[in-house]
Order: sequence, then C-alpha cells, then structure tokens
Amino acid sequence: MDDTDARDVRETYEEIADHFSKTRAYPWPEVETFVEEEDPVAVGLDLGCGNGRHVAVLAERADRVVALDASRNLLGAARDRIDDPGMRLVQGDAARLPLRADSVGLAVYVATLHHLPSREHRRESLDELARVLGADGRGLVSVWSTAHDRFDADPDAETGFDTTIDWTLPDGSVVPRFYHIYAPAEFEADLEASQLQVESVRVSSGNCYAEVQSQA
Repeated sequence: MDDTDARDVRETYEEIADHFSKTRAYPWPEVETFVEEEDPVAVGLDLGCGNGRHVAVLAERADRVVALDASRNLLGAARDRIDDPGMRLVQGDAARLPLRADSVGLAVYVATLHHLPSREHRRESLDELARVLGADGRGLVSVWSTAHDRFDADPDAETGFDTTIDWTLPDGSVVPRFYHIYAPAEFEADLEASQLQVESVRVSSGNCYAEVQSQA
C-alpha cells in the first residue's frame, strides 16, 4: 500500500472521529469473553483501538495497555473516555508497530485489519502482531466477512472484495470508508501465510474471528 492510501484511511477517521466515537460506546461481547478467559499479563495491546472501548476490558488482565490507532482524533476520544494511568496512547501504523518483539502478552485486533487497502499491508500487519506477541501471548483478530447479511456475496468464495461504506455525519455530509470484505477462506489463508500460529477460526454475526499466538 502506498503512502497516499495510508493517508486516505487515516484522514477518513480524523474527519469522522467525533461522531464515530459517540456511536461506539460498548465493548464487543466476543472481546470480553476472550479476555476474561486469559491469565494476567504485563502488557496488553489494543491494535486499532478507536475510541478505546476495549481498553478497560484489557486493563482487567494487563498491568499496562498500549492503545494504538492511526487517527489522532480517535486517540483523543480514547484519552477523554479512559482514566487509567496504565494506558499508553500511540499513533501508528498497524503494519509497523513501534513495540519491541515479544513484548505483548494479550492483544485484540478488532475491526481494523479490513481497513488496510492492500493485501500486502494486511499480511505485514499480521506478521507485526506475531512479532510483538510474546512466547505465551495470545491475540484475537476480527474482520468483516462475506458471510455478513448486508453483502450480496458468496461466503464460500475463495476471495473477498474491496468496497466503500458511507459514514453520514450529523450535517448530512457523507464520508466513504474503505473496507476489504474478507471471504472466510481468504482470512484463513492470510493467517496461515503469516507468522502467527492459528488456534481457531470461526464466523459469528457476519464477522470472522481468529484466536492466535506467535509461532514458537
């Protein structure tokens, strides 16, 4: 993905951050369930944290939580939302994480991978997640899939498709958001091609979920 594409994705969320944050009040049940089953860790990572709605969930298991997003405005919303001295806000690229190798014990990567406009960038991002996860670290990755009922698509296809989905602001202006809608088979293929060890993959409510570890 070239720099122009990366800038476009970031600028989209800079523009809609305030309104977007107001519509994202609660953590996903799938994230709560995943985190609740984990042992305590030193460092948690919310990759693509948005307004920080999953930070408090991670903080129940992690001494410190790194909340990373490309959008400075969304990070500002997270700062306003979360009062936790253990939270560290970081603006960054999901495929070039400013974290040491083997430094993360628990990660959630929710509804973000599908916003990266090239397959190369998405695979680089999965490898980065593998790099920062410690030997016993675990992560939850989710993407929108062709199994979602809003798409007229074949969920059994080998590959998904690129699309834009409009976000309508209170003033009526429309901002298109890029998505790569993953075919479940494609999601599994990208995970298997990465340096992650895949524990399980499932489809729930039109989303693909994978529980992963770094390869030993």
